[in-house]
Amino acid sequence: MVKYRIAVLPGDGIGKEIVPPAMRVLELIGDKYGMEFEFKEALVGGAALDLVGVPLPDDTLRLCLESDAVLLGAIGGPKWDQLPTHLRPEVGALLPLRKKLALYANIRPVILYDELVAASTLKEEVVAGTDMVVIRELTGGLYFGEKKREKHPTGEKAFDTLVYTTEEIERIARLAFETARMRRKKLTSVDKANVLESGRLWRETVTRLAGEYPDVELEHMYVDNCAMQLVRAPKQFDVIVTENTFGDILTDQASMISGSIGMLPSASIGGQVGLYEPSHGSAPDIAGQDKANPLATILSAAMMLEYSFKHYQGAADVKRAVAEVLKKGYRTGDLAQEGNKVVGTKEMGELVAGAIRTD
Repeated sequence: MVKYRIAVLPGDGIGKEIVPPAMRVLELIGDKYGMEFEFKEALVGGAALDLVGVPLPDDTLRLCLESDAVLLGAIGGPKWDQLPTHLRPEVGALLPLRKKLALYANIRPVILYDELVAASTLKEEVVAGTDMVVIRELTGGLYFGEKKREKHPTGEKAFDTLVYTTEEIERIARLAFETARMRRKKLTSVDKANVLESGRLWRETVTRLAGEYPDVELEHMYVDNCAMQLVRAPKQFDVIVTENTFGDILTDQASMISGSIGMLPSASIGGQVGLYEPSHGSAPDIAGQDKANPLATILSAAMMLEYSFKHYQGAADVKRAVAEVLKKGYRTGDLAQEGNKVVGTKEMGELVAGAIRTD
């Protein structure tokens, strides 16, 4: 029996509620295909800050580095928003975790299930059939550039530095080209080359690499136009590749196409250990109320099976189980429409688990 070690970081808010259903799904897939998952839990984010004074304890980082994959819930919340930048959970935990694990690529599939067309905020004829992947560069750009403040006659002046190297652009672009090659062979590279020097380097580099992928159609799009096109005609996209900040914003926007950000999983890859997490936040307003949608976390576990463990059949089983539950009309509150059967976090997780058992 193959054994995998998974670092489990529930984090803050609803993280403690959405992670257990994903763990249960992995256990069932393991039972079905002869895999054993050893889960070890650790503190991260605000929960770690409150207990040990730092958002990413050394023990947590060590556990992640020694594991085969990381399952993350959610990080942050208003409680910690006024702390100095380096202590805020998103900055003090997520960014160094990505850097230490060498996770340079974030992959977010945006798929609208037929059963959720009515849950999207866009018209059915616009969104039905949407199936795209957004690949976001994860360890460069504004988030990782130098940050500082200086005194200014009007008060203060703040700096955030946007830096990209040719190497950083090349490696994310190659992943995007390879991904497009396995899909519908269309790649949209998103930048702001008309204004930013980093955007010009981005466009030049991606254009040069396109010669190595003659079977993939490449188009360039400014980020503001891409934002508009996502709500005007999302089905035109197959694979989108973009830099860190743009990718963060565009994927949250794209989540509304799928019906809810609660449906958007993600995989962060690049190093030896992949990190898998839902794209949504910690939702402190509904934490502890059994209202959160666990499907993005469950689908992130499916991505773990696919990307870290290369178990494509297991991943397919999880996706099929989610689709089956949705087809039967079960919804958490964020997706509910008239006539649906509204369930809580735990029950939704149990329904998906049940669909895997009877698969």
